[in-house]
Amino acid sequence: MKLLVYGAGVCGSLFAARMHEAGHDVSLLARGGRLAALRRHGVQLVEGDGTAVRRVPVPVIEHPDSAYDLITVFVRTHQVDAVQEALADVRGDVLFQLNWAAGPEPLGAVIGPERVLLGFPMAGGTMDGDAVRHRRSGFLTRRVPMPVGEPDGRTTPRLERIVETFRTAGINARAEPRMDAWLRTHAAFEVPLGQAVHAAGGPVALAGDPDAVRGMLHLMRENLAALETPPVPRAFAALRTLPQGLLVAALRRFLKSPTAVHSGLNDRSPAAVAELERLAEQLRARS
Repeated sequence: MKLLVYGAGVCGSLFAARMHEAGHDVSLLARGGRLAALRRHGVQLVEGDGTAVRRVPVPVIEHPDSAYDLITVFVRTHQVDAVQEALADVRGDVLFQLNWAAGPEPLGAVIGPERVLLGFPMAGGTMDGDAVRHRRSGFLTRRVPMPVGEPDGRTTPRLERIVETFRTAGINARAEPRMDAWLRTHAAFEVPLGQAVHAAGGPVALAGDPDAVRGMLHLMRENLAALETPPVPRAFAALRTLPQGLLVAALRRFLKSPTAVHSGLNDRSPAAVAELERLAEQLRARS
C-alpha cells in the first residue's frame, strides 16, 4: 500500500513507524522543526519509562505526491481546514483519525465526501523532545481496538481492505458501523475531561480535588444527554446511570493511573487548548 501519513505527532509517528516496518510504502508528512528532526534521526521511539531509543527510518516529506492508496490524517481538530486545502488535489481515500464531533459532512467539503473515512487512533504517548514516548502496547493492544468506519455506516470493500491491511501490519483495527456516533460520544467525554485536567494543572492534581471531578462528571452527563443518538460504545451510558459517588471514585483512580499520567492529558500547550475549544463548539452546534 502506498500510504501518506499526514501529521507527525505521537499518533502519526507511531502509525507510520508500524506500517513502514510492516513493509508498506509510507511517507510521513511533517513541517518545520519536526521535519528537520525526522530527516536527521527518523522516527524515534521510547517505550514507557525506559531510556533506550529505537529509530525507524520512515521516509519524511514536506509536500505530498499526486496520489496514494490511502491518506491517514493525524492532526488536531482545529487543523482540519488546512489539511483539506493541502489534500484537495491529491488523489486517494482519506481516513481522518482524530477528535471530531461535527459529523462527516464538513470533512468532505473541500476534498469530496466520497473520499472520507472516519477513525480514531487508540495509541497513546507524549513527545519527549524529538522522540515519542509511548505505552508498551501502542497500536498493538488487543484490549481496545482502533475503530475505523464509513460515514454512512456501511461495510464497504474499501473499509474491509483497510481494516485487513492494518491487522496484517499488527495493528488491532476493527470496522465500526457507528463511527460518527462513536466520535461524538468520545468528544462528550473528552471535552470536560481535558478542560478539567487543564484547569487543575494535570490529571493527578485533578484527582486530588473531588469537587472538580464531580463538576467534570456533571458536564459529561450533560453532553451525553444532548447526543442525538445513544452513546457508542454503550458502556458510556453508565456515566449517566451509575451513582455519582461510584463514578467519582472511578474517575479519580483513572486520573492517578499510569494511563492518564503518561497520556496526552498532560499536554497543556496552546494547540491542546484550541482543540478542546473547537470540539466544544462542535458539540454545542449539534446539541
